[in-house]
Amino acid sequence: MAEKPINPPVSDVTSSGPEKASVGIHGITESARYSMAEMGPKRSLQTLLKVNHVDGFDCPSCAWGDPDPDHRKIAEFCENGAKAVAWEATRKRVDAAFFAEHSVADLRERDGHWLESQGRLAQPMHLAPGATHYAPISWEDALALAADRLLGLADPNRAVFYTSGRTSNEAAFLYQLLARRLGTNNLPDCSNMCHESSGEALSATIGVGKGLITISDITDYADLIIIVGQNPGTCHPRMLSALEQAKRRGARIIAANPLPEAGFGRYHNPQTARGLVGPGTQLADRWLPVRINGDLALFAGLNRTLVDREDSQPGSVLDHHFIDRYCDGFEAAATAWRALDWSQIETMAGLPRRLIEDCAADVLAADSVIVCWAMGLTQHRNAVATIREIVNFLLLRGNIGRPGAGPAPIRGHSNVQGDRSMGIWERMPQPFLDRLRDEFGFDPPRAHGLDTVGSIKAMRDGEVDVFMGLGGNFAAATPDTQVTETALANCALTVHVATKLNRSHLCHGTEALLLPCLGRTERDRQVSGEQFVTVEDTMAMVHSSHGRLLPGSPHLRSEVAIVADLGHALFGDDLGWRGMRDDYAVIRRHIEHVCPGFHAYEERVRQPGGFMLPRAPRDSRTFPTSTGKAQFTVNPPTAPEVPPGHLLLTTVRSHDQFNTTVYGLDDRYRGIKGGRRVVFLNRKDLRDLHLHDGDLVDLISVNPDGERRAPGFRAVRYPTPRGCAAAYYPETNVLVALDSTADTSNTPVTKSIVIRIEPSDGGASV
Repeated sequence: MAEKPINPPVSDVTSSGPEKASVGIHGITESARYSMAEMGPKRSLQTLLKVNHVDGFDCPSCAWGDPDPDHRKIAEFCENGAKAVAWEATRKRVDAAFFAEHSVADLRERDGHWLESQGRLAQPMHLAPGATHYAPISWEDALALAADRLLGLADPNRAVFYTSGRTSNEAAFLYQLLARRLGTNNLPDCSNMCHESSGEALSATIGVGKGLITISDITDYADLIIIVGQNPGTCHPRMLSALEQAKRRGARIIAANPLPEAGFGRYHNPQTARGLVGPGTQLADRWLPVRINGDLALFAGLNRTLVDREDSQPGSVLDHHFIDRYCDGFEAAATAWRALDWSQIETMAGLPRRLIEDCAADVLAADSVIVCWAMGLTQHRNAVATIREIVNFLLLRGNIGRPGAGPAPIRGHSNVQGDRSMGIWERMPQPFLDRLRDEFGFDPPRAHGLDTVGSIKAMRDGEVDVFMGLGGNFAAATPDTQVTETALANCALTVHVATKLNRSHLCHGTEALLLPCLGRTERDRQVSGEQFVTVEDTMAMVHSSHGRLLPGSPHLRSEVAIVADLGHALFGDDLGWRGMRDDYAVIRRHIEHVCPGFHAYEERVRQPGGFMLPRAPRDSRTFPTSTGKAQFTVNPPTAPEVPPGHLLLTTVRSHDQFNTTVYGLDDRYRGIKGGRRVVFLNRKDLRDLHLHDGDLVDLISVNPDGERRAPGFRAVRYPTPRGCAAAYYPETNVLVALDSTADTSNTPVTKSIVIRIEPSDGGASV
């Protein structure tokens, strides 16, 4: 299988190597340039000064938490946040005239950057069976059509309801209610592709599938912060200011990442004189250039070192009071660590024993330790085992349930964690379904539904008739690109609720609907007056979000209104769909009764800064596991087998990108200008493969069911570990086999892909 490159590399793509500093004046100028180009001066002021403020709206970008209301800056946003706001609040529009000019076939030849750059979807559109162009349709007809197709299904499980992490709590709650009222638990979401591994590992070991820290744990209490498999400079830039505060207080930071990242170097805080004109703050005290997927071996080596030192100096290293009182399984885990082979650890981690033991010395000097991670850990076959091993590491010295300590999975999308709290999961626990039954008077389906990978397989195999997406870019975000696009085309109807045109809308079923919705930046007025929505950040803080701009088109409806109106079209007003649409406080009253931790929802969320959801291990060192204790686990180190002449590829995000949304074709922090089809390679690997910096190559993944090819990439010499390569997604999603998933979580393995590299046709340098 091969992907046809829409925009092949061109001769003006240049590379200058990784930056060693982040943000600063350049970050300010880039934010201003992009915002002014998309929104103009008035809209820029109306939006940017309200991002992440109590009386404003939550940034539609990452899920990083907000400081206490009294400690927020005037400009409480980062460069990528400014671009996300401008991307949504752009003055450009995609309307009926645009679709009349461009056929679906024409649009399929454009890349994702071009598609989303055209502007906001302005009115409902319909692609009739056999039609070549989308055409306008009224809201009433669109909803009636969708309801007719859903009611006509032979089995409710022949429908799939996908959700993006940008969706509000209110919309997500209504969406899962609609799916379950129809009779299916087919509720795949973006969590299936990002932090599902975190949820599985944390639920099994500490009884809660969320992280346990707050921003103040980082800024005020932690002695040591370990950041592994995460690039905060690009993916969570506001985290840098929290890390700077921790550093200036005296905390140490260890960064483990295969690639050097600007966010681990000098941080030039744009809101301080030191950041703008001074030397900035060096964030990472140590950088561990771990081999791709070497993190399990790294933490196994750290745990082996801690146990060895405890054995030689009993009572001086491990927190036996915590282990004996709150944990099970320590002896089995300790026996396994003592038996580990250091040469195997060094090979798998790509790090010498000395370096791992030096890190252990930092751990021993710290009373409180936080471990942060993101998709660099969660998207490997052994991801769940790796995160379980991190939990082991924290348990050994009692680093759970006290200030400045604990696990911190850093979520990538603004409300992806809230969606799960609202019931967006194909495997919701029975008590949740019981409360849903008691609240609304119908019995929800109990059989588990389809996750993301399962949904693609079902569509591929002709077992799904209707696909509905509430936000997101399903075709671009998922693995095995050609299989996924073909699977979507197998559906009788595809429905997308969206703010902008993207690739998924062109991989349509026999019939398709595009339903344009309000963005976070826009005012939402319903019958009862102006509404607000709520979101949950990665710190489990729930707070309100109030749009400030007038809607970009009179034809836009809120996500809540779209889902509620579809519910009414399907079932009449049996569950009070109209009342929930007219007043979102009605939805929040239902959420109070169904979702744990949301008591007195309306009152608490109206308080400045909102409220924190309970997490028992953090709050009381109570572990809601099957035994009532935290679980040590045995996780033998593993690593992918890479045949001679092959490399291990990880997919990464450029600095000018958020998830599948590409703001520009440069990556300032990695020194790339003018294109995205590049592959980063170690200079010795280039030599061994008889390649030169700048050569045009094809990437071929090796899978049990055959090879997959991504053609036309420029080879770029870069300081990656030997045998390791990196390239941007979604361009490389074509290389990930649908059956290549993480054990237990079923998350696509996009961070450790075995590839070989061949010269492209002609073999010319670019």
